[in-house]
Amino acid sequence: MGQLLQAMGQLEEARALYEEALQASREVLGDRHPETLTLLDSMATLLKDMGKHGEARMLLEEALRARRETLGDRHPETLTTIASMASLLVALRQPERARPLFEEELEASRETLGDRHPETLLSISNMGQLLQAMGQLEEARPLFEEALHASREVLGDRHPETLTLLDSMATLLKDM
Repeated sequence: MGQLLQAMGQLEEARALYEEALQASREVLGDRHPETLTLLDSMATLLKDMGKHGEARMLLEEALRARRETLGDRHPETLTTIASMASLLVALRQPERARPLFEEELEASRETLGDRHPETLLSISNMGQLLQAMGQLEEARPLFEEALHASREVLGDRHPETLTLLDSMATLLKDM
């Protein structure tokens, strides 16, 4: 219900439900349970959407520490939290602090999922977008080209992710 309310833009109502679910999960399952950590990620995303970046960062830091300790650095859930933290740092206008996280997440995705996995393609695109935002257009270009080529092969020319990458590539070329 919290996710539905969040999608509908009813953020305060969603927050109350997320807080209730998170508290119950901590009490029943514990602070390190995968469901609790997923709720931390979800709550952090909501707080980011609400512009409460400091609160979101605290939750993501907690979730990331716990995921690294319980699941390891290469687990897909850990990688998702790493990407969430990097995105939050971008929102906080700290791209130089986000870059090592995006690089870690991309490297781990390539190693664990492979270069053609849709999650890896998203990681490649995220890294390209970061570099583009930092004004490193020549570094961003091969990443967008790689992701677009692979997405066409794996997902097809008309898949929404492929079309998003096509738009990203066009925007980069315009910026260049």
